[in-house]
Amino acid sequence: MPLDRHPELNSLGLPKAPAETRVVVAMSGGVDSSVVAASLAEDGYDVVGVTLQLYDHGAALAKKGACCAGRDIHDARRVAEAMGFPHYVLDYENTFREAVIDEFADSYLAGATPVPCIRCNERVKFRDLLETAKDLDADCMATGHYIRRKTGPGGPELHMAADGARDQSYFLFSTTREQLGYLRFPLGHLASKDETRALAARYGLPVADKPDSQDICFVPNGDYAAVIEKLRPGAAEPGEIVHADGRVLGEHRGVIHYTIGQRRGLGIGGLDEPLYVVKLDVDGRRVIVGPKTMLATRKVPVREVNWIGDGAFTEEAERAVSVRVRSTRPPAEAILRPVSETEAEVELLAPEEGVSPGQACVFYETGGTRVLGGGWIWRGR
Repeated sequence: MPLDRHPELNSLGLPKAPAETRVVVAMSGGVDSSVVAASLAEDGYDVVGVTLQLYDHGAALAKKGACCAGRDIHDARRVAEAMGFPHYVLDYENTFREAVIDEFADSYLAGATPVPCIRCNERVKFRDLLETAKDLDADCMATGHYIRRKTGPGGPELHMAADGARDQSYFLFSTTREQLGYLRFPLGHLASKDETRALAARYGLPVADKPDSQDICFVPNGDYAAVIEKLRPGAAEPGEIVHADGRVLGEHRGVIHYTIGQRRGLGIGGLDEPLYVVKLDVDGRRVIVGPKTMLATRKVPVREVNWIGDGAFTEEAERAVSVRVRSTRPPAEAILRPVSETEAEVELLAPEEGVSPGQACVFYETGGTRVLGGGWIWRGR
């Protein structure tokens, strides 16, 4: 682990001997969190592993490629047994359904493209689980996320992971200053996932070769629409596919099957120009399509802003930052203009395509690695 600390502090930055430092490790059953727990146990910390059961256990047992399923709970327990620390499974099904799944379904029905993993971190792992860790008298909580926590002049700061390919900062923008004081991310400094797997092999962990999870945990095979139809029966009502100029080009099988920027699977071939989904009219049950140029966006309204940069969010009329408008996009230069404590307008210096309501807009220090916060993209007033 990196030693960003005073000589009298332990490797987690706390003024205690490791044996006197209790750490709750959020264990998903995957290789990342397993390595975190094993390395801390090997270093002599008082480790307590906690795994969350987030959705129907029976359904989860038959599903591969997702976190916190039945097999994953079993794998986390095996790691704890192998390394000799206690492990608990907490039933958070009701919390997860109310805080994450229901909003996911409602957002999709409203024509947005939600990111439930961010809400899970914000409303379950870094809120309820963090409070549980405190109830267990833990000095801090550690996770397997690829992101770095550094101590700056104003206190703990959030920074992108050393491995840009594994960086998860986009999904953790809503972490608050208070939470940062309690959280630890021991994998953020590693150069690659290969290093994590090598550590897992060195510790003899049964999950050393376990594949990474690919899907949202409650969305089998990435089929969002099927999940929405199950959660909200009757949601996939057909309607018209309409060109931005007003021409009706065909019929769709439900707005929930489409996302902003989509080109394939529209079923409207034979036209002179390639067309993309540029707008979803949920109330009118219409999918609006147009040329690629219509996807270019320069001004992005955001709300529910979480600011972890220096000073108060509204103390400057505008700031030069870099932003990500999707998890797969690199940071792009922008101007951030606060509208209130929780709302802002982001002006992109170069227009981006496919900016979609429901996605996050994450703020970064231009030319650096620090995460300054972020907010949720919406349609504006």
